[in-house]
Amino acid sequence: MRVSSTDVLIVVDVQNDFCTGGALAVPGGEKIIPAINRIAGKFENIVLTQDWHPEDHVSFASNHPHKRPYDMIELSYGSQVLWPDHCVQGSAGAEFHRALETTPASLVLRKGNHRDIDSYSAFYENDHKTPTGLAGYLRERELKTLFFVGLAFDFCVRYSAEDAHQAGFEAVVIEEACRGLDVDGSVAATHHSLKSLGIPTVGIEAFF
Repeated sequence: MRVSSTDVLIVVDVQNDFCTGGALAVPGGEKIIPAINRIAGKFENIVLTQDWHPEDHVSFASNHPHKRPYDMIELSYGSQVLWPDHCVQGSAGAEFHRALETTPASLVLRKGNHRDIDSYSAFYENDHKTPTGLAGYLRERELKTLFFVGLAFDFCVRYSAEDAHQAGFEAVVIEEACRGLDVDGSVAATHHSLKSLGIPTVGIEAFF
């Protein structure tokens, strides 16, 4: 697969708290980093996303009496999974994993920084209305095909790819450079959703 100047690699949330030993570790999360670094060498355009939550974030189970991680609650924008406290602003857990090559990135997009709403997608908060500004950045730079890698496949990667598709971009998920949490069948649901939308998944061998 030939990478062009209108392609962009979007590296989703490769942060300490999503890797082994982190507060919300994705199994094998750090194992995808060599693949991401290798793929990144093919791209002129790279965007990193970074979960960036305040301590009192609405998605943290610790902020809801008598609730536990992975319980579900209803908020104004719909159902919300409650998570362990993770990627708190300024914490070591919120930092990018030290093995990730961040130097070539042209943009670091922080998300989930509003207390009262969670944000899986790199494009919208979980109300599906409040934009992060990423779509405007990509359009202004005339970037058209978006390749997604990172964590977690079945949450932030999934919703970022879906929103990219809905916004009119061509979205591709490099599944070999992702890992999933698999909460209540969420990996299978992600495969079904991506297929139904016509969003392809490819391996890293497509780039070499």
